[in-house]
Amino acid sequence: MLHARVRLLPLIALLSAACSRTETPSAQASEVTVSTGDVAPAMAGPSAPEDSLSTKADRARIRGAETAQVWLVEISDFQCPFCKQWHDETFAKIDQEYVKTGKVRMAYLNFPLTRIHKNAQIAAEAAMCAGVQGKFWELHSALFQAQPRWAEAKTPIVVFDSLARAASVELKAWDACMSSHAMAKLIEADRDRSAKAGVESTPTFFVGDRALAGAYPVDTFRVAIDQALAKLKSAPR
Repeated sequence: MLHARVRLLPLIALLSAACSRTETPSAQASEVTVSTGDVAPAMAGPSAPEDSLSTKADRARIRGAETAQVWLVEISDFQCPFCKQWHDETFAKIDQEYVKTGKVRMAYLNFPLTRIHKNAQIAAEAAMCAGVQGKFWELHSALFQAQPRWAEAKTPIVVFDSLARAASVELKAWDACMSSHAMAKLIEADRDRSAKAGVESTPTFFVGDRALAGAYPVDTFRVAIDQALAKLKSAPR
């Protein structure tokens, strides 16, 4: 499971541009209530043969210093166009300003909207199987960048294979992971915990004790993160 539990308080989040699991993508703003939950994946017991793979993949989708006290949890779907928008416009800036500077620790949870995104599940498995080799973030970025190439493809695995190769993923082991669907349980656990926390659309983010549902611009995240950091500083010790 994730190294740290992310406890979510009852929150009100503004819904910006996002993909809904029950509807086509919408950019209409509205308010949604996020219930109390605990967003962290649940894996199989330690005796299961896929556990070592799941543990490696789970750790690989966390980035940032272990000493960072503020978490940014991204709940996303690789085929969602608004998730791609956030990745293309905001991810690198937040990563550079807050994650790489040791202020924030970031984790990615899978929430494939399979009703409207037919290739979202296999894309999540491709990223997590790359994570077994410590290449999650490399394939994460490649999948979003190449989304137009595979989103509606009949055989997306052909594109994923080329992306994995370009990311220096060892293909024989990656193919075995993909063929056995070794990451399916971990992805399903991500989705279940996210749903229990009130997540209904992608991308959804939890920043400290705040929730942001939608592909908000970078300044919105700067404000949320800075507030979370300030709250920590002002908290009684």
